[in-house]
Amino acid sequence: MEGEHWAAIAIGSNMGDSRAILQLAVDRLDHTSGIRVKARSPVYQTVAIGPPQSDVFNACVLISTSLDPKTLLDTLLTIEAQFGRVRQERWGPRSLDLDLLLFDDLILNQPNLQIPHPRMTQRAFVLVPLTDIAANWIEPISGKAIAELLQQVDCSGVRKIQD
Repeated sequence: MEGEHWAAIAIGSNMGDSRAILQLAVDRLDHTSGIRVKARSPVYQTVAIGPPQSDVFNACVLISTSLDPKTLLDTLLTIEAQFGRVRQERWGPRSLDLDLLLFDDLILNQPNLQIPHPRMTQRAFVLVPLTDIAANWIEPISGKAIAELLQQVDCSGVRKIQD
């Protein structure tokens, strides 16, 4: 792809057949113009953050993309909507959640788009699967590798699901 960039995306679901939704979302990403999935982590199950709700199934993917960050975010939001995502309450249940975590070594702080994702360094459910596929990627704000950031969070609530 011309103008290729690398990005990391977190995928989560806790409504419906979440494991199947995660796989379908990865397939949808890989078949979207300007995006190619290069690596996918295993699936993990974690306790949800926010109001009482079902556990969340999480994974991460690495993609190469010719899209700019805003267009990529818009594409992720469109895919979420195609899977029935409705944003009713902060951190509420979701059929599909696609979070843009990293985009090359870009640091971006706009009202509707922050890269790196502002809370990724505190979330084991993001760092555990991301370490599986991008352990040496340097998070540009901290200057630390993803594997280093993982050592700074409590991973006790993250359980790998056997495929």
